Amino acid sequence: MAPPQRILFPPENIRMDWQQSQRAGAGLHNLDNTCYLNAVLQCLTYTPPLANYLLSREHSQSCRLHGFCMMCRMEAHVNKVLHSSGSVIQPWVITSVLTKIGEHFELGMQEDAHEFLRFTVSAMQGACLSGFSDLDISSQSTTVVHQIFGGFLRSRVTCLSCKAVSDSYEAFLDVPLDIKAASSVTAALEDFVGPEQLDGENCFHCSQCDQMAAASKSFTIHRVPRVLTLCLKRFEGLTGRKISKDVEYPEYLDLRPYTSQTAGEPLLYSLYAVLVHSGASCHGGHYFCYVKASNGLWYEMDDTSVVLHDINKVLRQQAYLLFYVR
Repeated sequence: MAPPQRILFPPENIRMDWQQSQRAGAGLHNLDNTCYLNAVLQCLTYTPPLANYLLSREHSQSCRLHGFCMMCRMEAHVNKVLHSSGSVIQPWVITSVLTKIGEHFELGMQEDAHEFLRFTVSAMQGACLSGFSDLDISSQSTTVVHQIFGGFLRSRVTCLSCKAVSDSYEAFLDVPLDIKAASSVTAALEDFVGPEQLDGENCFHCSQCDQMAAASKSFTIHRVPRVLTLCLKRFEGLTGRKISKDVEYPEYLDLRPYTSQTAGEPLLYSLYAVLVHSGASCHGGHYFCYVKASNGLWYEMDDTSVVLHDINKVLRQQAYLLFYVR
């Protein structure tokens, strides 16, 4: 992977630990089917490096965007939530720009929380890239957003005939995990990095052999993110039917076994948010979440309701999205 030609945000300025300790901030009013949005916003609000950056108001002081800026919107929202402990606020600063986050989002419509998360983080990334043109991929990954949520996957294809190796790299902001055959997140991660056979119609053109050949393909996490977001794929294809099974997930996760360099010190991550969907399919039901506030305590965030809970309750949920911090 080529080094970045330009650093857009100094990595040493990313503060991973909360700068102050306080109990959970405000609950959020449900503004007509916005539970998916509320749950995602609460998970993002308690992402320590993101919250530290947004609380500093550094972005808005230097923002050059005229009109819609997702970073400015998130900065306003997070400051309001974390400075309004014990109250309930209306997230209009976000819901009023729904169609700018994703043109298909519509107030009053039930939406998928993972999709909204992806569009929101992408809109934040887009805001950080505004004003820059012709940036190489490595430079685009040096925004504050990508340095918090982003990493790189390595795809390695090995020709089974001549053993030649071909590597390619792609940026990611979250990792989707197939849970059909997995009873735990660690098992799903093992499946994610497990080799896949390419043969028959899926044969690989090997440039070394200069022919179509059977090959082995595998993904590994090549550059680990500061914040790891895992999506447990609970909804099936066109039907949207839900896989309602318990999948174990740990409070502390070692990512080292799933990386390109499996030897070395453990890469430990700590759980700080769990987003849950209750219901039978993606076309209905309800979203809520559990977050770890800066005081180290866990709270259930269910729209306007903010309730203290212990870690044992948090670890017993049918999780849809899991958020871990380095």
